[in-house]
Amino acid sequence: ASKAEELKIIPLPPPQTEGGKPLMQAIKERRTTRDLKPDKLPAQVLANLLWAGFGINRPGTGYRTAPSAMNSQEMDLYVALPEGLYIYEAKPNQLKPVLDQDLRPRTSGQPFATNAPAVFIYVADLPRLTKAKPEQREFYAGIDTGFISQNIYLCCASEGLATVVFALDREALAAAMQLRPGQKPILAQAVGFPKN
Repeated sequence: ASKAEELKIIPLPPPQTEGGKPLMQAIKERRTTRDLKPDKLPAQVLANLLWAGFGINRPGTGYRTAPSAMNSQEMDLYVALPEGLYIYEAKPNQLKPVLDQDLRPRTSGQPFATNAPAVFIYVADLPRLTKAKPEQREFYAGIDTGFISQNIYLCCASEGLATVVFALDREALAAAMQLRPGQKPILAQAVGFPKN
C-alpha cells in the first residue's frame, strides 16, 4: 500500500448541531441495517456523523461527544472511502489522508462493507491509556468504541441513514492500514443510505 501523497485533506463543513429527531425517537428507531446504497455521502452528512461520534462539543476544553476512559482519548476514527483511507481530526474538523487505497473490502468480505460509501474503523492507540494497567487497555478501548459507535447509530437513526457494526480480522487490517504496534483496530461500522 502506498502512502497518501496523491490525496488531499478533506475539510469538513461545520456540523449541524440543531434539529434532527428527538432523542427518544432516535433511540426507538435505532437499528442495524446491512442493505446500504453505494451512493456517496455528502460532506455535510459525513461531518455530522463524525462530530456526533467523537467530535468536540465543548471547544473551550476540547472535550468530546463521547466519554473516554480517564479522559485518555485513545480512540481514533479512521474513515475508509472509495478513494482512500483517512483519519478524522476533530479539532480542525477535517479528514487527513493516510493511504491512497480502498480498504473497505479489507474490513469485511461482506457486501455491506465493500459497497458502503464509508466505513468507520475504530482504532485504539493503547499507549495513550497511560493511567490504565497495560492488561486493561484493550478492555477500556472496547468500552470507548461502544460509546462512539452508539452515537453514530443514533445519528443515523435521526438522519434516516443505514448502519451496521462488524468485527474485523484485526491483524490483517492493522497491517493493511500500516498501523504502529500499539495501535489496535477494535471494530468497524459501515454507513450509507438505506436501499429501501
